[in-house]
Amino acid sequence: MISLNQIFRNQLTYLALTFLMILLGLASRIYGYLLFDVLELNAGDALWAAMVYFGVRFILVTRPPKFSLLVSLIFCFAIEFSQIYQGEWINSIRGTTLGALILGRGFLIVDLWRYTLGVSIAYVFDMILKKFFIKSTT
Repeated sequence: MISLNQIFRNQLTYLALTFLMILLGLASRIYGYLLFDVLELNAGDALWAAMVYFGVRFILVTRPPKFSLLVSLIFCFAIEFSQIYQGEWINSIRGTTLGALILGRGFLIVDLWRYTLGVSIAYVFDMILKKFFIKSTT
């Protein structure tokens, strides 16, 4: 059985990874012109999805990573499909910087691929971390 101390350390790891994804995502928006075109176009959304995955892992640290993978994909897809709705109240939220970063602005089917890629890469990275650094809680 894993200790509460280990669970807390694992949560701190996932929280740090969540913030790292936020920083990398913001950097990809600010300094995207320095990246290859394909990275400039796709990195922000993939990093956002990776941030969602690590945030879910932070919250559900004792659940299996595959469960977090599924929850993250459902969340990302739900956010993207919510962009089909263009009500005045939600568009006023989307009109703010934070609202646009969290909720996006308009539905793009390609974003679903970007989110899938970002969550999948985060999941693989998580499996590597679990193998070498993180004690299993499941």
